[in-house]
Amino acid sequence: MFKSIKTGVLAIILIGTAIIAKAQKVMDSGTITYGIEYLLTDEQKKQIDPSLLPSESKVEFNGNLSKIQVDMGAAMLKVINDGELSNSLVLVDIPIMQKQYAAKLSKEEVEQQRGGLTFSDFKATGEKQVIAGFNAEKYTYKDNNGVTYELWATTELKLPKGGNPPGFNALNATPIKYSNSQDGFKTMVTLKNVKEGKVGPFSLDIPKGYEQKTMAELKAMRGGQ
Repeated sequence: MFKSIKTGVLAIILIGTAIIAKAQKVMDSGTITYGIEYLLTDEQKKQIDPSLLPSESKVEFNGNLSKIQVDMGAAMLKVINDGELSNSLVLVDIPIMQKQYAAKLSKEEVEQQRGGLTFSDFKATGEKQVIAGFNAEKYTYKDNNGVTYELWATTELKLPKGGNPPGFNALNATPIKYSNSQDGFKTMVTLKNVKEGKVGPFSLDIPKGYEQKTMAELKAMRGGQ
């Protein structure tokens, strides 16, 4: 009887492990699609029409590297990020002018682009909901200025550093709905879907034919925005 009970317990442990392993989807390479909601101030709304801004963003990731591509109409913007070293390469293609520009950003410059914010004090609230098919839990956290934020994260999806949003390394889960801030503009980013598959490889080397600029020079070309 003891042997039977022991065997039964072992079976339950193995089944439980199998369920956990099946529940957590681990990816090293693929594409993530996010929906974007713009949280503009009244002053920003006077300057920018939100309907002209992209409503979604696709992130391709492969290991520590990721690539974001945004169609700006007259120009195509590509940003390649290193999730391990926290540096970036920005590529701008302007077909109508037959111009291609590139800017390399150091870790310090990337942090400056993100407003110099760092996040900590992640706390689960116990509130839960399903987002894009994943069971997610609500967390609160703070930045280095003491401002409190909220996000939703899941333990059912595990991504490499290239696939994870920057700033959330201390969170023991994958953020799938969170606020983002860059150059003074705030957005709410929500996972729509994630697809596993081979993408890349990506590189932080400037491609042939691109004219190297600083990020400040690129901003000046688009009116400093």
